[in-house]
Amino acid sequence: MKLKKIWVMLPLLAGLTACDDFSALKGLKEQGELRWVLDKSIATKATEEIPDTNDFLLTIRDGGGSILYEGSYGDSPQYLKVDPGSYTITVVSIPFSAPAFARPQYGDEQVVVVSAGECITARLNCTLLNAGIRLKIAPDFLTSFPDGVLFIKQSSVKLKYTYTEKRIAYTFPGEVSVILYNDARDQTLFTRVLEAREILTVSLSAPADESGSSRVQVAVDTVKVWSNEQYVIGGDNDGGNGGGNDGSEWENAIAVGEAARHVGENGVWVYGYIVGGDLTSAGKGVKTDGITKNTHVALAERSSITEKEHCLAVELPKGSIRDALNLVDRPDLRGHRVYVKGNIVGSYFGTTGLKGTSAHVLR
Repeated sequence: MKLKKIWVMLPLLAGLTACDDFSALKGLKEQGELRWVLDKSIATKATEEIPDTNDFLLTIRDGGGSILYEGSYGDSPQYLKVDPGSYTITVVSIPFSAPAFARPQYGDEQVVVVSAGECITARLNCTLLNAGIRLKIAPDFLTSFPDGVLFIKQSSVKLKYTYTEKRIAYTFPGEVSVILYNDARDQTLFTRVLEAREILTVSLSAPADESGSSRVQVAVDTVKVWSNEQYVIGGDNDGGNGGGNDGSEWENAIAVGEAARHVGENGVWVYGYIVGGDLTSAGKGVKTDGITKNTHVALAERSSITEKEHCLAVELPKGSIRDALNLVDRPDLRGHRVYVKGNIVGSYFGTTGLKGTSAHVLR
């Protein structure tokens, strides 16, 4: 583990459980063990793309504020042995410091308490932290104000919103104004207070009256956009084989750490990061470079994990799946997120496995 790498934990509605994802707690007397897992769904209708949790920014601090880890979630270790006390885990998808287009920020923060000899897993739930606004500009507005310039303003910061802009302008939750600059002066068209996860759509028009003068009309879509649609980080199960998992539902994949609880089930979608291969010769670890076997790969929940017992061994049958995913021909795939569908078995190369792989989605 690199010193001073910052780790972030997501705390919204997050749960604490005993360590049941991988190995049992061993040999802890004076210290405890702290683990963290990202819950799998990101909730917002405004999502423009599914973030890669491997790149989320993670920070872990002790009760005195000292940083234990700061860096990407994907580079974070499997666990930390810590002294008894409280720890704050924070995670965000991207930094966000001012209103900007196409910058949805997901994250969570959680405070956990670890006792001596105790193993705690913090399960973090990412939701949209910022708010957003989208303008729909009618043709008559352009005709009435051909030289006008629109701005999204929050506090003292102004973001230019061109007439042709289609993206969502993301802001902090709070008061947001739309400003029209025309004839060398600013005019505030409206001000609204936005909440986290709220995306406001506003239509602007300026029809001319009988005298030929125009007046701006503002029509606000009062339907707030909350968590009406699910964009999945890894998958959201409702039991069984992961919510149906029918070829078109790779988004409902279970995470690698959950695979052991689904041994014996067929046609299951599983999600993880390709971390290596050559499991026949890798001992307790996973070989990460110089791969010689194209018949399988190892997946883990984070790209930093290379212990075989914490990985899923995935069979790559001859054909298009092997051609697409094997590390002999595609060493560049190490660290990439992938969704694979197959049958979960209790032992394959000495760890939980996925055999009969029949489909994949590479992200």
